[in-house]
Amino acid sequence: MKKVTKIETVAVTGLGKKKLRVAAYCRVSTASEEQMESLTTQKEHYEKYIKENPEWEFAGLYYDEGITGTKKEKRKGLQAMITACELKQIDFIITKSISRFARNTLDCLEMVRKLIELGVFLYFEKENINTQSMESELILSILSSMAQDESSSISENNKWGAKTRFKNGTYKISYPPYGYVNIDGKMEVVPDEAEVVREIFKCTLAGKGSYTIARKLNESKAPTRKGGKWTGTSVREILSNEKYTGDVLFQKTYTDSQFNRHANRGEEEQIFVPNHHVAIICHKDFDSVQAVIRQRGSEKNIDKGSSKYLNRYVMSGKIICGNCGGHFKRRTHYTSRTSYIAWTCQTHIEHKDQCTMKYISEDVINKAFVLMMNKLEFGYKSVLKPLQIGLKAMSGESRISALADLNERIGKNADRKRVIAELVGKGFLDSALFAKELSDIMAEAEMLKQEKKRLERSATGNHQQLSELEVLIRYLSNKPEILEFEDDIFERFIENIVVYSRDEIGFCMKCGITLRERMVK
Repeated sequence: MKKVTKIETVAVTGLGKKKLRVAAYCRVSTASEEQMESLTTQKEHYEKYIKENPEWEFAGLYYDEGITGTKKEKRKGLQAMITACELKQIDFIITKSISRFARNTLDCLEMVRKLIELGVFLYFEKENINTQSMESELILSILSSMAQDESSSISENNKWGAKTRFKNGTYKISYPPYGYVNIDGKMEVVPDEAEVVREIFKCTLAGKGSYTIARKLNESKAPTRKGGKWTGTSVREILSNEKYTGDVLFQKTYTDSQFNRHANRGEEEQIFVPNHHVAIICHKDFDSVQAVIRQRGSEKNIDKGSSKYLNRYVMSGKIICGNCGGHFKRRTHYTSRTSYIAWTCQTHIEHKDQCTMKYISEDVINKAFVLMMNKLEFGYKSVLKPLQIGLKAMSGESRISALADLNERIGKNADRKRVIAELVGKGFLDSALFAKELSDIMAEAEMLKQEKKRLERSATGNHQQLSELEVLIRYLSNKPEILEFEDDIFERFIENIVVYSRDEIGFCMKCGITLRERMVK
């Protein structure tokens, strides 16, 4: 007979249901004293709230202070929290509202989806949304869109306020250039740094180049603003900055609707204020240095500006980074067997932490251009003809009337979004009906947005746009299929190229339209 041994059950003590590890995220937009008090209150509230729940375990409080909410990359607290989620240290997150979490629809949905993939869910207190429920993303989409609209409205108000201060001379420069410091809202000279600035201008007038000057400054251990090394770029920035003459040119850059910063090349009004502060360099020396720079550029066939690329290349100065607004620089890449031409964002080359956009092959750009032109040649009648007719038909008065009508329709569309959001939040609207209504509203909103853009472009009375459009139509109507990239065609019709990613670029044409094209490697 087989021997059977009975194993008695052992009482397990001390092991209960695993607690949910809950973290909180809070943020204030500015570093003012009142906002700091608000942040302290939020921190105390969430820590107490989480610890009082017996089924929860406090997993930390993450926060950001004194920075904008429009860009997730700039918020170290948020990034640290996401890293903790990736390390499986957090199960659930509580935050006050969508607008505190993100004011950009794409960023909000991207982060929520990433957290859900990690098995981490969020609860937005104000909107009463738990991302663990199936219909939450629909609600989140519309509400985060509203938060983005609110952020855009605040941004526009801030821009208006800044422009007003530009004009009446009350604007305070928060970050003065090297050689100056901000004291009680006024730019004051820093003597030691001012001597370095004068030396840079003196060396330039003596015939030395920017890289030679930078090397000399590094050898003499001349201090930089942030303790780094001098570069040719930092020297050129000083040489081209009008603030050293005591004058100020406001609005040299601007922020677009997606909160990306660009160099202002006439898109926005600029304000010039003479004798704004004490000068370090006299106007005569400054003007002489600008003349030297122009002369060198003429000798080397280099165009003045941040895109100091050789103009013998047809794309020089025309490729713009969609990430940071900087220009792309032409470079030769070498492999073990061969070499090839590529274009790389200059910001990425000099400061990889400021722009993550990597290089793109010139051959890939050329292929994308050929493909785009052949598509346009095939369908220009349906794409360009209606635009041509619209530009010819729209008079100044009718444009204004049409814009007013569009603005009213856009306002009503936003009201509809707000109403159905409130209805679904209160449980008065079925999620399936909400999804259909939301889809219709968003489609109408995009159509109105595109129509407004077209009208605003035509409202400027830009006859050059119509002229360029007609030239393009005549060319396409008589030109056979393009088999390879041609410099002349590119230069005739393309204003610039915007690189959205390494897989997609946009050709901004001189006639005013931008055509996106996928890049085939």
